[in-house]
Amino acid sequence: MINSYAPSDDAAVATAGALAGADVVRTLYGRLLTRIDKGAGDFATAADVEAEKAILGVIRAARPGDAVLGEEGGQRGAADAVRQWLVDPLCGTLNYAVGTMLVAVNVALRDGAAAVADPFGGEVFFTDGETAWVRRAGTDDAVLTPTSAGGLVDVNLDPPFPGAPAFRTVDLLAHPEFVERFRPRVGSTTLALAWVAAGKRAAYVTDGKDLSRSVHFAAGIALCRAAGCVVTGIDGAPIAETGRGLVVAADAETHGQLMSMMRSRSQDHDRSR
Repeated sequence: MINSYAPSDDAAVATAGALAGADVVRTLYGRLLTRIDKGAGDFATAADVEAEKAILGVIRAARPGDAVLGEEGGQRGAADAVRQWLVDPLCGTLNYAVGTMLVAVNVALRDGAAAVADPFGGEVFFTDGETAWVRRAGTDDAVLTPTSAGGLVDVNLDPPFPGAPAFRTVDLLAHPEFVERFRPRVGSTTLALAWVAAGKRAAYVTDGKDLSRSVHFAAGIALCRAAGCVVTGIDGAPIAETGRGLVVAADAETHGQLMSMMRSRSQDHDRSR
């Protein structure tokens, strides 16, 4: 029973919520779904809405007194509540709507436990805030171990671009040192962050604002921190102290290389003005 979880077992609640949302996402995949326009090219589908309802059902049963901020349903409970869950029921809606299975379901307790489910990959990544694991059907939970050995870096090219014109993530793709050391992958889902924590990606880079409190990124950031990744803004400062972007790397060397490339592009722009 969901409501039998111990008060301290928030990771189990996050994981159950993410898996409940993932079940909905799989069930509705491939169906003709009505799009709910959000403006500026953004939209939701019935899968987003129904997955969020499933996640909320888990949280409400297990933690009825907690506040929730959902991407589709907005704020439920006090926005300044000590315990608040951040829910992104379908990260990668555009991928999903066109039949691409690169999506994630994100559930995070602010500054605490979190889970990211891959509905089609059969994995759920989760953390209690201190250690991060991956769960696959039929196997024991495994501790996440980041590594940059694969050399793949996910670069989020989605707008907005608050760092432009001094910096845009697309600039990295044209940097000569980047193409010598890494190979780019382009995505727009928190699944990429989970892959950094799991050692499937060397790093992830995106521009943006206030990502540590975002329903889109909070769960992935929590996973990466617990796994021991280097997590900063695009200016190299801890994200709690910056409102700009996100650079997550498997190790300090990879993070340092990316920061050096990004700074050189910004300096080139400044000199050209």
